[in-house]
Amino acid sequence: MGEREDILAGLEKGVIEGEPEKVVELAQRALAAGIDPLDAINQGLIPGITEVGRRFECKDYFLPELMMAADAMKKGVTILEKEIAAGGRKRESLATVALGTVKGDIHDIGKSIVGTLLSAHGFDVIDLGVDVPAERFLEGVTDRGAGVVAMSALLPTTMPYMQRVIQELETRGLRDKVKVIVGGAPVTPEYARQIGADGYGDDAVAAVRVLRGLVTSGQ
Repeated sequence: MGEREDILAGLEKGVIEGEPEKVVELAQRALAAGIDPLDAINQGLIPGITEVGRRFECKDYFLPELMMAADAMKKGVTILEKEIAAGGRKRESLATVALGTVKGDIHDIGKSIVGTLLSAHGFDVIDLGVDVPAERFLEGVTDRGAGVVAMSALLPTTMPYMQRVIQELETRGLRDKVKVIVGGAPVTPEYARQIGADGYGDDAVAAVRVLRGLVTSGQ
């Protein structure tokens, strides 16, 4: 195996094994070796996080492994994207996502994991934080160009606010311009359909898979 293949395989393995320090070292080696940073992401890091997602859905991996892998991926992408930007290029974005936990709900961990995985898979993520009112989701669309609104709720009492945001999108004439995906512990596929969401993810990996499907299919 040559140096290029060795580095790309190491990046993939580093993400799978959730080793951020190893991934940082290999990302720097990749740049020193003249490997295109886009190739390092697409042929090293992406296969790694894809494999992590597969193992998570098969229940071979659990939340701690997923979080460690996402952290390793994020650190590697940060180094490589800086070099991409320095070269006057930009990593292709699948879509811009306005992501937040709805008003009245301050749960952050699940939402942040979704944001990290979406970024790792090529989405531009506007993290609106927690306790987000409808107006800020709408500003993500009108002022920052988001084509996707992604909402999280961890409480049955805050879950209904998702419908309020969708109604506001309809009232402002924005609903047809965006995809809406929802998730969180009390949310179900039936509820997502009931309130008019386009998609539902029961965990972070599913959210990425569903959103990729929505964006690439244009449904």
